[in-house]
Amino acid sequence: MDEYLEDFAGPARDLLEPVRALAHTAVPQAGEAIKWGHLAWVHPSGTILFTVNGDTKHANVVFTPSTRAAFEDELAAFTTGKGSVQLPYGRPVPAGLLQQMIAFRVREHEDDGVLWR
Repeated sequence: MDEYLEDFAGPARDLLEPVRALAHTAVPQAGEAIKWGHLAWVHPSGTILFTVNGDTKHANVVFTPSTRAAFEDELAAFTTGKGSVQLPYGRPVPAGLLQQMIAFRVREHEDDGVLWR
């Protein structure tokens, strides 16, 4: 994880580091891994909970499509994909929203058995 973040500087690193710290706080039982070249948080059961990757102008936080869909209204101001949310560099990290999404993702896995993708 540290090596992944070393490839980023300036606004990209200023966003990725707080997102990583937030993930540790929101889901301390998850392990960190690199999956498909992205940072990933993995539930103790082995299921990926979400991934984060840096891009040229934004970071992507990728959840399951069901997690992203559950926050459709709250994500109206963001560019989203099937399960992804783009976080533009130079803007504040939407910490409260990400914490809620992570908590939802953990619950959907633990309570409903929703796996990755």
